[in-house]
Amino acid sequence: MNWLLPEYIADALPAEAARIERLRRTILDHFRVRGYEFVMPPMLEYLESLLTGAGQDLQLRTFKLVDQLSGRTMGVRADITPQAARIDAHLLNHQGVTRLSYCGSVLHTLPASVSAGREPVQIGAELYGFAGIEADLDIIRLMAGSFAAIRLPISRIDLGHVAIFRALAEAAGLQKDTEDKVLSLLQAKDVPELMDVCADVASPYREALLALPQLYGGAEVLARAAVELPQLPAITSALAGLRHLIDAAPELVFSVDLSDLRGYHYHNGVVFAAYCPDYPAAISLGGRYDGAGKTFGRARPATGFSMDLRELARLVPPCREPAGILAACAGHDRLLADHIFALRQQGEIVVELLPGETACEGPFCDRKLVLVGGKWIIEAIQED
Repeated sequence: MNWLLPEYIADALPAEAARIERLRRTILDHFRVRGYEFVMPPMLEYLESLLTGAGQDLQLRTFKLVDQLSGRTMGVRADITPQAARIDAHLLNHQGVTRLSYCGSVLHTLPASVSAGREPVQIGAELYGFAGIEADLDIIRLMAGSFAAIRLPISRIDLGHVAIFRALAEAAGLQKDTEDKVLSLLQAKDVPELMDVCADVASPYREALLALPQLYGGAEVLARAAVELPQLPAITSALAGLRHLIDAAPELVFSVDLSDLRGYHYHNGVVFAAYCPDYPAAISLGGRYDGAGKTFGRARPATGFSMDLRELARLVPPCREPAGILAACAGHDRLLADHIFALRQQGEIVVELLPGETACEGPFCDRKLVLVGGKWIIEAIQED
């Protein structure tokens, strides 16, 4: 059966494609009026450019092929964020703050989850050139506003900070393999196994690492963390940054999870994840990734977020697409042709039937153009 698609690859049929396109336009307009300029990076790049600053996670998710022109290894993008960082650092070369947005298909070697596909339509925004926590707040508010614009409620926004674990791992002198093992156990919240792996870690860092999986919940977690974690400068600064975010945006439903370290090898500051009611996985992910443009000649402060339009289209409240108008083939009827043209200019869907075609099986039409007294008027289509 040659017509079957590969696993976790799917077509978007008209109804789904219409929802995706409607969401794309709404969200990009939301970005645009807030000063985020739209860019369109290519689907393919040389591999070293695509993987800069992204770590092993993106390496494993990227499809690779050989360029027939240069003989070099190329990659099909698995994430647009590194491409945006390249554009900021190498092409735009702004000295101040740069705000960019993007939307396009990406390709993954494996699905991110059981419910996810391997060809997400990634939409997101990035802010470059400002190292302060205010940039993280701007990005988080931009993300929350995107959900409001498409009328998809957020149940919570989880906050974390990778500098906390990084500071503990460095102070405890963890070897690379041990650090990776502890990181994996923290993400899984596997406390029994974590206790075994950390058995030889010196105090107070052993107790701090074991405390991280329990440090989740409301804003009160930050006060607990300040007491239970060592007073390392990086930890103190990270907790202060998270407190600032929560205090500065009381309208947002924040929660804290200090063991949520997704993208640890990529991010280096605040990380966040947005969740929707009755949906188990994060619907949007983001965070700070300073220095991503270093390979391109400029190590700029950076923060941003992205989400999958295909997943959003499945979650947004039902919205009936506009119904169309059926019209006979205009042929040489100038009056009918002009009327069809005017309706389309007003944004109406008008399906001009071909000779011999009696009904449209495509867009739903609830009206039709009929000739009455020498004039074409719109009438409702009466159901049988």
